[in-house]
Amino acid sequence: MTKVMLITGGSRGIGAATARMAASRGYRVVVNYVADRAAAEALCEDIRSDGGMALAFQGDMAKLDDIERLFRQTILSFGAIDVVVNNAGITGKSSRLDQADPQVIADTIAINTTGAIYVAREAVKHMSTRNGGKGGVIVNISSAAALLGSPGEYVWYAASKGAIDSLTTGLAKEVAMEGVRVVSVTPGMTETEIHERSTGDAARVERIRPGIPMQRIGKAEEMAEAILFLASDAASYITGTTLRVAGGR
Repeated sequence: MTKVMLITGGSRGIGAATARMAASRGYRVVVNYVADRAAAEALCEDIRSDGGMALAFQGDMAKLDDIERLFRQTILSFGAIDVVVNNAGITGKSSRLDQADPQVIADTIAINTTGAIYVAREAVKHMSTRNGGKGGVIVNISSAAALLGSPGEYVWYAASKGAIDSLTTGLAKEVAMEGVRVVSVTPGMTETEIHERSTGDAARVERIRPGIPMQRIGKAEEMAEAILFLASDAASYITGTTLRVAGGR
């Protein structure tokens, strides 16, 4: 039976690239979005026009009620969930910590950390054999910022992603005997809209490029390849692992 992949924050960037790639490899895909319905629907229409199966569902991944609704909608539509890509996230406008708006910090933690934990919690409730599920894979999306710390840019974002690394390690051990693998992809600098749309720092990409050993920016499709590998049966003995895709940085 064709597997089902749920991607939170899937209408743009790495999430959208993952949706396209997953659909091209036979997954039925659910694209979650919070506000930009047009982008999510256009993505799904593109996937369907190429012969794939995709649906777009709205939901704020900082809200537990929305997360629970998203899982219910996915199961009602496709009957199961095999892979959850825990991707939704924001950075907030770049600044020093002592100059950051407290609301920006709170919003970032709410979606990147608390929301991601809720998504993982809901995934385990549906996937774990202990709960009557048939197993599955949770792919958390971390960030190179978790180790680099992002001083002068958004240390709160780095901290929120550091929590994702801990979530991956601990939850993987907790559910290892319940048919659920928990893994993480750690993207480095990637060509997406987030740098301008979220950080307000459009020049950041070129400023950081010289510090990347490979001297180039990663593509969203390269991150998607890592996600699809970790979600696949080829990675069946991999859990609790964070795969860094950052050009050596």
